[in-house]
Amino acid sequence: MEVGPNWPPSISVAKALLAADAEEQLELSRNCWECGWQETRVVRIDSIETTTGDAHTIKRAALVDEITAELEAIDSLETLSDALADLRRQRQLEADTAGTTDEHTEKP
Repeated sequence: MEVGPNWPPSISVAKALLAADAEEQLELSRNCWECGWQETRVVRIDSIETTTGDAHTIKRAALVDEITAELEAIDSLETLSDALADLRRQRQLEADTAGTTDEHTEKP
């Protein structure tokens, strides 16, 4: 992982751990650029256990990651503002539609 003043980490610790293979070592360092203090820790992956999750949750997380990556690639503030407005408009339409459906399905 590479970090520095005004630089975000090159990869998050969680992503580095999830990308690691069994028997792999990760070296994590923290540094103070003002006083020169440094700490390094080594994390060794002994084994990996994988569990399956809810398919809807997994697909949603993958889509959120994909959308986030697309948004991070956009430099134009106008484009980002338009995208936010479109998302909010879509959510409002869904809420209005759900409210209308609930009104028609209510029991007397």
